[in-house]
Amino acid sequence: MPTLHWIGKEKVINHHIDVPFRVLEHSYGFNNGTQTTEETKSGNKIIHGDNLEALKSLLPEYEGRIKCIYIDPPYNTGNEGWVYNDNVNDPKIKKWLHKVVGSDGEDLTRHDKWLCMMYPRLQLLHKLLAEDGAIFISIDDNEQANLKLICDEIFGGNNSIGRFIWKKKKQPSFLAKHIAYLTEFVIIYSKNASRVGKLSIEDVSDDTRRIDNAANEVSERKITKGIVVKKNIEKIPKGIYKIKTMQLEFLQDVFVENGRTTNDFTAKGQFRNKQEDIDLFCKEDLLFITVNGGFRRLPTEEEKLKKKTVVDLLLDWGDNQDSDKELLSLFDKKPFEYPKPSILISNIIKSVTYDCIDSIILDSFAGSGTTAHAVLNLNKQDSGNRKFILIEMEDYAETITAERVKRVINGYGETEGTSGNFDFYTLGERILDDENNLNPNISLLKIQQYVWYSETHVPYTLQPLAEGYLGKCNNKGIYFHYHPDDATTLDDAYLMNVKEPAEMYIIYADMCLLSEKILLKHNIVFKKIPRDISKL
Repeated sequence: MPTLHWIGKEKVINHHIDVPFRVLEHSYGFNNGTQTTEETKSGNKIIHGDNLEALKSLLPEYEGRIKCIYIDPPYNTGNEGWVYNDNVNDPKIKKWLHKVVGSDGEDLTRHDKWLCMMYPRLQLLHKLLAEDGAIFISIDDNEQANLKLICDEIFGGNNSIGRFIWKKKKQPSFLAKHIAYLTEFVIIYSKNASRVGKLSIEDVSDDTRRIDNAANEVSERKITKGIVVKKNIEKIPKGIYKIKTMQLEFLQDVFVENGRTTNDFTAKGQFRNKQEDIDLFCKEDLLFITVNGGFRRLPTEEEKLKKKTVVDLLLDWGDNQDSDKELLSLFDKKPFEYPKPSILISNIIKSVTYDCIDSIILDSFAGSGTTAHAVLNLNKQDSGNRKFILIEMEDYAETITAERVKRVINGYGETEGTSGNFDFYTLGERILDDENNLNPNISLLKIQQYVWYSETHVPYTLQPLAEGYLGKCNNKGIYFHYHPDDATTLDDAYLMNVKEPAEMYIIYADMCLLSEKILLKHNIVFKKIPRDISKL
């Protein structure tokens, strides 16, 4: 498999391991219009802080649990006029590059800098992604080729789902020297392609009627392997229907044959199905649709003149003008340049969560908060319980990102509120300092949660018991014998407290007075505080 090399790569390829682990500090909760000092514990989070460290802080609770990740990272255009500095010359990034890459960082091109910035973040996103989840990354021509190569390296080329093209403008403009760019890309990867179902896409804009909602009454609903069968609904005219799939960059004709949909082609590219099959399907008043209502009747010529065609809808999921209007309706001004329209993100999220509406959605380049807007809208539409986690490193995380989410929840202009809640966090202190000593300012519970996760890679949901017993995982008992102000000892007296049966015992303490013979006899692994506490 081809790999990409650039100046500084050897310094960042494993940097995600060295990123310090910081705890999240709760700032406030927002619950259906009311701001409180108490945590809502809703699962919806907005985090202000460096997204590399914030991603690391999510690992103990969320590793392997995120169903859908959407990120809109800097495109590296060289444009310095944006609120989000897009040429990777942001002072925070330059400081980080100098610290991590060293003097070599002074010779980096802007492409080297961008790759150094993205690589460790993608490594952590890979850890957070669920086995059956997918990550969607918006990008343009500036870094699309480089992004594809590093994603192949991190996620595996066999886990590439594909890409689709988003129409970002209604009309082309010749801002570049030779080409009028009208579109951008969204590339898609999975953690395990064999676990990811077909990513089915439909337009969910308000002006498009979904067929599965056309009937007033549905007397029977049956789900069978990606197909929903409905009876006694509005009769669908005979004709060809279309289904949209994320794995294709074009619309695919779908016919009905013997009670099942098929897209079987002959060698000449003609469909084997006959019109009689479709007539029978309509006569029996049966409608086969994807679980998210993806079939549509082809528009007549008259209808094409009145509204968008189906093909238009595939690419035209809102554009920059639509997103500008959306922000203007929210803020009465445009506080953010080039946000994505919420309809685009809604389609992306729905493509992978249509059958799992309690999924967790992560956006680590949150910008104006479009992803949370999309999640709240989707939950309102289908009574879902999706959760969002947004990370934003810039100072507008409170005044734009979180403020937008508040207004979406409460309602704005003539738009009804979605209702909902979230908690706002900042990055707190590090668990381990530069000498790898435990930070005495961190609560004991946070330290215990960290130690448990470093040993088990399972979120800590238990309550610590007396004498530092954290619990048992995979028949391994874990003890953390620690006092912030006093040295602790693993000796015969402490051994008397080890009563829960297990095949092996991991015991942390400042020192050990037990002999190797005793440790082996009782299957005890002694770990010294803080030396043996693992980095995540």
